[in-house]
Amino acid sequence: MGLSVWHVVVVLVVVLILFGAGKLPQVMGDVAKGIKNFKSGMADADDKSRSDTQQSAAVVPQPANSDGAQPQDKTASGGKS
Repeated sequence: MGLSVWHVVVVLVVVLILFGAGKLPQVMGDVAKGIKNFKSGMADADDKSRSDTQQSAAVVPQPANSDGAQPQDKTASGGKS
């Protein structure tokens, strides 16, 4: 069940009634700007996720103590330093 020609015609008539012929170019321009901003935002998100992945791969793990235990963070123990 796809869109027929009549569906498109009805949608265009409703848009013309709601916005009028004079505002239609302005509305379409705003829609185009919105789509452009959405695409650039998606591209920025992809770039950010790629850089986050590369940065996390570059993190070097902390070496374990001689007894095999991980070093403890003094601030997390709740004691005063």
